[in-house]
Amino acid sequence: MNDVPRNPVNRTVKLAGLPLGFAGRTALGLGKRIGGRSAELVAREIQQRTADQVFRVLGELKGGAMKLGQALSIFEAALPPELAEPYRATLTRLQESAPPLPVSSVHRVLVGDLGPEWRSQFISFDDTPAAAASIGQVHRAVWKDGRAVAVKVQYPGAGRALISDFTQLARVGRLFGVLMPGLDVKPLLDELRDRVAEELDYRLEAQAQQAFAEAYAGDPDIYVPPVVAGTDHVLVTEWMDGTPLSKIISGGTQAQRDRAGILFTRFLFSGPARAGLLHADPHPGNFRLLDDGRLGVLDFGAVDRLPDGLPPFLGRLLRIMHDPEPDVAEVERELRANGFLRPGISVDLDALRAFLAPMAEPSSVETFKFSREWLRGEATRVTDLSASSVSRRFNVPPSFVLIHRVSTAGTGVLCQLECEAAFRAEVLRWVPGYTDDPLASAEPVPTA
Repeated sequence: MNDVPRNPVNRTVKLAGLPLGFAGRTALGLGKRIGGRSAELVAREIQQRTADQVFRVLGELKGGAMKLGQALSIFEAALPPELAEPYRATLTRLQESAPPLPVSSVHRVLVGDLGPEWRSQFISFDDTPAAAASIGQVHRAVWKDGRAVAVKVQYPGAGRALISDFTQLARVGRLFGVLMPGLDVKPLLDELRDRVAEELDYRLEAQAQQAFAEAYAGDPDIYVPPVVAGTDHVLVTEWMDGTPLSKIISGGTQAQRDRAGILFTRFLFSGPARAGLLHADPHPGNFRLLDDGRLGVLDFGAVDRLPDGLPPFLGRLLRIMHDPEPDVAEVERELRANGFLRPGISVDLDALRAFLAPMAEPSSVETFKFSREWLRGEATRVTDLSASSVSRRFNVPPSFVLIHRVSTAGTGVLCQLECEAAFRAEVLRWVPGYTDDPLASAEPVPTA
């Protein structure tokens, strides 16, 4: 693998071609309307074709653009299943097939960040990577004090690729408005750019991981490996063995699934209260079930800094939706007050209630069973609301970008686990704004 980017001119040409494709589709749509097709059907077709092109190009470019594509997955909720599923598959394939850096490139990064005598920091260093992803890869080593460590090395040029990709995408931001007409695109892209750029700064990641490690030190259920050393492009942390969550998903016992699910939920919701941070990349590759039953957590490049904890708005929204006859007009007022519905954007209240119901259902009962079947059913119910579905009328305020990512991706992981547990008590313990609830406990929720 050559350093990222392999061909900066080719990357720019591909990204610059996005608005040209949109212009062509718009002109074609005008012709179809003149020919008698309804404006709604034509708009839907333009939206689908635009989404297909945007996500396909981002996926093909790997590196910074692929990382950007992951961040832009918030748009995926607005897409029909036939477009969303191939997009997810493209990102998964690219992540799993990322070829490793040549050994010479790895050593060059280590020399640049740790100095020409970098080997003196290690008793041993395995040149074969243990894992490879979009902007870096991990090597197993033994630190000079004898500790087994993970050494994450960033691909040379990943930062330049990211900056170049965002410069181009800022010029075509209106395309994303086609995907979600209710979206205020510019501030969202600005926020995504800042957040994704943070993932390139391994010093920031080291700070975040150490903050989590200290917040959960001695915890009987959650383990975060401490940081050993961190530079701009190299991050050294203690090594962590364990069974990847992906293996629990594919072949774990029901007891393992249930325990992993409740601890996964506890970690995501408790992070803002305990560490002032939200882990914002909750995919199965970042979690391990340890032999002693704890949940181990990796990769803190994507975090949301929430020193005051989760927004109380979330608890208020859950409280309203848990009512047997929820005041949907009050829900709409809360959404507008917090920027989720922009001025001038109308929404059908019955459709709004149906759209939000899946979010509230798992915490509306004492125990809940997540499953792929439940998720498919809810996705079908939401996408069948109407061509002008509620999801495409939503705005995502910049301050909620990563919270939204965690909510949607986290629910997907729980459904892959097909786990059952007391999620209500766990969620209400950590989400402020709900008011008093007999099932919300000030004590740790017991796990099996």
